[in-house]
Amino acid sequence: MADRQQTDPAPQWWSRPEGTADGRPDTVPAPRPGAGDEAAQGTWQEPGPEDRVPAAREAGQDGAPPAREVRYDPWGEQPLQVVDRGRDRRGFRLWQVAALSAGTALLAGGIGGYVGVLAERQSSTRLELPQAAVADKGRAPESVAGIAATALPGVVTLHVRGEKGSGTGTGFVLDEQGHILTNNHVVADSKEIAVTFSTGESVTAELVGRDSGYDLAVVKVSGVRGLRPLSLGNSENVKVGDPVVAIGAPFDLSNTVTAGIISATGRPVTAGGDKGDGSDISYVDALQTDAPINPGNSGGPLLDARAHVVGINSAIRGADKDDPSRQGGSIGLGFAIPINQGKRVAEELIRTGRATHPVIGVTLDMDYTGDGARVGDKGEDGKPSVVADGPGARAGIKAGDVITKVDGQRVRGGDELIIKIRAHRPGDPLTLTVLREGRERTLQVVLGSANGS
Repeated sequence: MADRQQTDPAPQWWSRPEGTADGRPDTVPAPRPGAGDEAAQGTWQEPGPEDRVPAAREAGQDGAPPAREVRYDPWGEQPLQVVDRGRDRRGFRLWQVAALSAGTALLAGGIGGYVGVLAERQSSTRLELPQAAVADKGRAPESVAGIAATALPGVVTLHVRGEKGSGTGTGFVLDEQGHILTNNHVVADSKEIAVTFSTGESVTAELVGRDSGYDLAVVKVSGVRGLRPLSLGNSENVKVGDPVVAIGAPFDLSNTVTAGIISATGRPVTAGGDKGDGSDISYVDALQTDAPINPGNSGGPLLDARAHVVGINSAIRGADKDDPSRQGGSIGLGFAIPINQGKRVAEELIRTGRATHPVIGVTLDMDYTGDGARVGDKGEDGKPSVVADGPGARAGIKAGDVITKVDGQRVRGGDELIIKIRAHRPGDPLTLTVLREGRERTLQVVLGSANGS
């Protein structure tokens, strides 16, 4: 109940006992004028002697001034009723402190995280992750990077346009006069040839000469300075397992570098034959490599660890055509023409525009399915299968003989015999092992020469 000032007159049924002198506490104030019964009567009476406190109290034994007796007046200006509201609680309880601390911590953490992320985003230029320092950009000459750096300036991409469409191949510079070696099947039936160097510069080129039997061709660019011819190695020095690097433009991706090893040497490979008469078949005593080679690599260099050209990339072996899982790209079976053969053919093409083929002067029975290469009974147009006074005739070869070895190397068919022979130059001597009437004979033959196509 709140304290209020009472302003209404006292009720008539209430009266104060007269003449009583209650023992009010000293602190209780005397009634105000106009309060109590007297206020109701409109008069004020000075308290009588009976209303005063005893003399001892009035005088005060401790010298205090006499105290005036005060009567209790409930209608006074400020009644003395006091409501006990219990103990005044100050401060916070323990659970309130804990809740406040937890809330403050969560709020501070959220604000701090947000400010941190915002600061990181706004100051991203100052973010620096650990990184290796810039090192020497040089590479060992025998490393793949070193070989590529040496050879790339001398490798070119060929874009060829012909009657049957356009295509892309690769070539490499042979000399400072602008001669470039590539594959015959890259430039065959070409009308326009454009050569693009590793710097991106493109110029037109002219066909110098080509040979389908070796699948090699030479083109030439003019007016180009600073040509970087590649160094030619010796394919006789190549051993199985030697590291090699192939450079080309597979699928028109110029200056592509791949690496691998020599997987085999002396691998008999034939390619072409699209014309049906055999005039476009190439016979290669190839270097086999697992360096990835794809369409567009044709004509590019195969390099050894000294960045010397040891082969001309020419063919790949894919999965069989009737194999549903046939893969169109490299499956690790690539073949390159040995550079010794490429060098000889290139020299002839530059000098005369044509290449010569070594021959033994016999016609082979290409339908023979036995082991070895059988000399036919008859030649073309009914002529003798052994050319009179030819290299084979002079060596004693006869119709029906089966040639089983060349210089001691096994021959399993007519294609292999041609490949083994074309791996040599005209005028080179060969030792042939011949099976005649069940008996082996050894014959010495000096290779003759025939113009290629």
